[in-house]
Amino acid sequence: MTDEFGMVEPQEGEAFGDEWEEIDVSDDEADRIARRKDRDFDEFRMRLKDADQFKVEQSVFDDATFAAIYKLVQDGYIDAFGGPISTGKEANVFEALGEDDTDVAVKIYRINASDFRHMRDYLEGDPRFENIGHDKGQVVRAWVRKEYANLERAQRAGVRVPKPIAVQRNVLVMELVGVVDDRARRLSEVRVENPQTAYEVVREYMRRLHRAGLVHGDLSEYNLIIHDGELVVIDLGQAVTVHHPNAEEFLRRDCRNVANFFRRQGADADGDSLYEFVTAEEDEDKD
Repeated sequence: MTDEFGMVEPQEGEAFGDEWEEIDVSDDEADRIARRKDRDFDEFRMRLKDADQFKVEQSVFDDATFAAIYKLVQDGYIDAFGGPISTGKEANVFEALGEDDTDVAVKIYRINASDFRHMRDYLEGDPRFENIGHDKGQVVRAWVRKEYANLERAQRAGVRVPKPIAVQRNVLVMELVGVVDDRARRLSEVRVENPQTAYEVVREYMRRLHRAGLVHGDLSEYNLIIHDGELVVIDLGQAVTVHHPNAEEFLRRDCRNVANFFRRQGADADGDSLYEFVTAEEDEDKD
């Protein structure tokens, strides 16, 4: 891997405060489309079900999921689907062609297969979801909208993440980092040639994220990818605000995981020191 790692700059604008926009998880247009089941939607749903990349998902994608994809196609965010990029327990990610012939990633959460209790651990205590109910579909939709909002806030803070493009129900469209034939690699899959430089980039991103009011909550070599000399933070669905009752515990765990990985790679890294760096006030960071 390269020994030079680019770092993005924060977007200009007002500093972050305690403002948190409440996230609406009520029924949206996709749900209404699924209920109406008009001819155009039914034809679209059947074409998608017949597509090779979706055949195995028929038992776990409900009509509203197909309606969400239908709405994103109608709105111009998706033009054509490619093959799967990754398949997980809770979500599948597909390559797709988006607006202006750009490659995008489409992350589809499977409501019936998602770990409801695991998601609630990260949603409860988040000021954006104070009134979230116990309906599994609502929890999954909240999770996806939270991931979109977290990506927006991280990007604004100058953290390199996949650019969020659109969200509809349980489907998230975002920038595709790399392509299927030259996919971005997780740090767990590579040998980092200059681990100290890479570590310093990651710790700066962690600090920017924290100053933007967020804690990743599951950061490790498995949620950091590298492509074309860029380190990219991924999987922000579980990221919580700094006001979450478990935020400090999650952050300390992130610091241990990141420091342990880079120390094994040869960097001078320590979990406690990383925590102090990440949480330092702006007038303290002279190092």
